[in-house]
Amino acid sequence: MKIYGAEFLGTFWLVMGGCGSAVLAAAFPELGIGLHGVALAFGLSVLTMAYAIGHISGCHLNPAVSIGLWAGGRFPAQELFPYIVAQVAGGILAGGVLYAIASGAPGFDSANGFAANGYGDHSPGGYSLLAGLLSEVVMTTFFLLIILGVTDQRAPKGFAPVAIGFALTLIHLISIPVTNTSVNPARSTAVAVFAGDWAVGQLWLFWIAPIAGALLGAALYRVIGAQAPVSEPVDVPAYGHVERRQRQVRGSGGVREQGQHLRPGT
Repeated sequence: MKIYGAEFLGTFWLVMGGCGSAVLAAAFPELGIGLHGVALAFGLSVLTMAYAIGHISGCHLNPAVSIGLWAGGRFPAQELFPYIVAQVAGGILAGGVLYAIASGAPGFDSANGFAANGYGDHSPGGYSLLAGLLSEVVMTTFFLLIILGVTDQRAPKGFAPVAIGFALTLIHLISIPVTNTSVNPARSTAVAVFAGDWAVGQLWLFWIAPIAGALLGAALYRVIGAQAPVSEPVDVPAYGHVERRQRQVRGSGGVREQGQHLRPGT
């Protein structure tokens, strides 16, 4: 249960940090953090949680990431459902807390957006459904490529949270004008249920597109990240002389090899 609790709390923090910055601080008079600040807040929320709970649950915080890691051979199928439930529940609780805070301001109306994702009339830039679909698929594809790459056993150790956090920041800098940036079904669901009927009506896109992108990213990394087994000579003493035997040296390990979770990730 500890790993699910970690995912619950981590996703709570992601929604509070990212969506909270968008709702409470982005347009604050004279001091608002704007698009750049919101993008950085999402990245920082993942980076901080990756160091905090990466060693416990892998810090996925995102159903698309969990599904992508499973497709990439890094996560067991039997844990997908409880992970996703924990992520969505943590996100919705954070959305409720954020709603309670934001509604304390005069003139607050969640129907104005509440950091919800949307397309068409509800896109920040008025982008179409097709544009939103393409943006979400491409952004999530590269997010998974980065996650799988920086958590590969061959990658430099200790820097994965930084790379993943900056990747999420960059993704938001690119795509906030298009859909308000999802790449995370739990994040989208967390605020859609409080934003109104239009947000719930468009929520399907922000489940389908990120998951499709995650599957594509996992498939691509399986191709580019694959390492053919090589033979490494090992000296083994036997009966007064040295025999040569071949040991297969494989490439990147999976998330749950030797019972371990991905550490760290998002």
